[in-house]
This record gives sequence, C-alpha cells and structure tokens, in this order.
Amino acid sequence: MSEEKVITLKPDRKIFEDIYFKGNQGSLLFSPTTKSKTVITIISAVILFITFLLKDSLSKESVGILYFMSFIFLLCAVYLSVSVNKVSRWKKQVQNYLSLLEKCKVYEIRFDQLFFTVNIDGEKETSEWKDFGYFDSDADFITLEGKYSYMFPKKSMNEKDYNLLKKTLKERVNK
Repeated sequence: MSEEKVITLKPDRKIFEDIYFKGNQGSLLFSPTTKSKTVITIISAVILFITFLLKDSLSKESVGILYFMSFIFLLCAVYLSVSVNKVSRWKKQVQNYLSLLEKCKVYEIRFDQLFFTVNIDGEKETSEWKDFGYFDSDADFITLEGKYSYMFPKKSMNEKDYNLLKKTLKERVNK
C-alpha cells in the first residue's frame, strides 16, 4: 500500500445524526451519561419528601436525619447538573459539526503508509498513524481516536471503501 488511497464520504447530516444521537445519546437527563444520576436524584428527592412529611413524628434528636437527607439530595442535584452540562456541551459541539457537514461539498479520507488525512472542504487534519491509539468498528460506523477523533458512518461510503478503511485501520492502529 505505497500509493495514496482516497475515500470520499457522503456528508449527509441525517446519516451522521443517526449515529451520534443513537440510544438517547443527546437527551440531557436520560443519556447514558446522565441516566443513573437522574434516577438517583429522583429517588433522593422522593425520600427527602417523605422525610419532610414525617418530620412531625420524628423526635427532636432525630431531626438531624432531615438535614442529612437534604444534604444528600443537594449533592445528587449538583452531581446531576455537572453531567447535564457536560452532555449539553457535547451536544452543542456535535450540532456545530453537523451544521458544518450540511454545508460541506468535499469530505474525503486520504491515507498511505505514513499519514492519515481527513479533508472537509479544504480544511485538512493530517496525522501520522502512530498518533492514533484506538480504533473500533461495528455494523454502523468506524471510530478512530487519537490526536484527532473521528466517526465514519458506513452509510456515508460504499461497501468496498468501508471494508478497505476497516482493514487498513486494523493493520495500522492498535498494533
């Protein structure tokens, strides 16, 4: 593989959107990142509410449990808000990237023995193969992570190009 290979991708926003937002990924409260934190916050809120309802039946010495449950709820709420903020920032970055793809005329991948280049309308990101530390593929897309991180949907290229990219990444990454 001494000559340069070129794979042209179809920059269809819908194809990329389906991958990025698969499985509630874009949901602020129920994405895989925030779902458990949301559930725990709701449970702590219910327990705090029940504790408030029963506060009259608590002895004066047991009122501290109310403060403790309030603290736990507050802690859960802060932890959830940090995660929601993280998902929100990720979602905004993805939306900006998808908007860029919508206007894109040229989206291609070029690679040879030494370099891997992604070209989006003349904006080129070139990496040496050693810059990549992780590669994975499934039936829908290929993920490549390193100096730059990429996700290439299978539907955005033909079957032959997808298999060539997958084979090349297997040979060059994760050695």
